[in-house]
Amino acid sequence: QVQLVESGGGLVQAGGSLRLSCAASGPIFSVAVMGWYRQAPGKQRELVATVTRSGETIYQDSMKGRFTISGDNGKNVVHLQMSSLTVDDTGVYYCYATYLGKTYWGQGTQVTVSS
Repeated sequence: QVQLVESGGGLVQAGGSLRLSCAASGPIFSVAVMGWYRQAPGKQRELVATVTRSGETIYQDSMKGRFTISGDNGKNVVHLQMSSLTVDDTGVYYCYATYLGKTYWGQGTQVTVSS
């Protein structure tokens, strides 16, 4: 069974930084895509950033220049370095991985940015 485990969430003041990590385990060889979505209170889940096995990255516009995604698909690990955080970045951050046409999700990690 494929599992994704996130870590690194927490409480941070506006302007601060956090680093999220996610590791996929189980019967999985090398994922095609890993990334992060987030869901703020009362809002729909939205894409944060994604990285492919070849290293290509995609960011939502509001995260460009503030967030950096990096992955080691050989180890099925993805990191999200977040800086210049604002209260609007508060939410639950979900890691995902796409493997053999199927998408797997982590349980989510809470990020709270205080003003």
